[in-house]
Amino acid sequence: MSALPVIDTPDLERRFGGLQRLYGDAGYACLRRSRVAIIGLGGVGSWAAEALARSGIASLTLIDLDHVAESNINRQVQALGATLGQAKVLALRERVADIHPGCAVHVVEDFVDEQNWPALLPWPVDALIDACDQGRAKLAMAAWALRERMPFVSVGAAGGKRLAQRTEVADLGEATHDPLLAMLRQRLRKAHGASRSGKLGLRCVFSRETVQRPVQACDVESNLNCAGYGSSVAVTATFGLVAAGEVIEQLLQREQKTIAKMAL
Repeated sequence: MSALPVIDTPDLERRFGGLQRLYGDAGYACLRRSRVAIIGLGGVGSWAAEALARSGIASLTLIDLDHVAESNINRQVQALGATLGQAKVLALRERVADIHPGCAVHVVEDFVDEQNWPALLPWPVDALIDACDQGRAKLAMAAWALRERMPFVSVGAAGGKRLAQRTEVADLGEATHDPLLAMLRQRLRKAHGASRSGKLGLRCVFSRETVQRPVQACDVESNLNCAGYGSSVAVTATFGLVAAGEVIEQLLQREQKTIAKMAL
């Protein structure tokens, strides 16, 4: 991790003093210089960005091509009446600036794919949260994170789930009840030489709750797009907050290992 300056004004000390009391001086300094990328700023990724901004992270790289729509309001933190039609990355950048003015926010209006990753990153990062739902993008990022030995969390599907308390964190090799993560695991093992069985060394967020299929058909005269599963902010936000917490723990663990090596 590059040593970025930690500059605390009295205002920032008041905003983030709770972090220092929780993680200690070394842990707090680690967070205050860490750089995290979040790919996908929907019902999961937007809440992960919110949590990291409130954790004093030095830099956030936000990647998404979508714009805020009315259908996002039930689950995405940057989706408000005032932000309808705005690029999600820009709406979230404004929100982060109000939470943590010292956070350097880099925005990329694009979708990740196997052709543009990791060249799409405009700025070096120390950790990565994959909160997108595109299989090829998830594969490209997971394979890269394995090669780079980078703190990484891949988030499974939150749609069709109602029980936020069922959210789990585990190695990708141990996740169940999630076709998106199952596909990622299979492709990693087949195309990238990952372990054929057991743990893969990648952490993921998921729920073993059985997916709830839509319980009400659309009114065909309403012109509403009702494709896909329903969603609850209680679940999507929990996925995002848990992903942020897991990345923070990975960053702190790596910092502790670095300090231990230096002490030898």
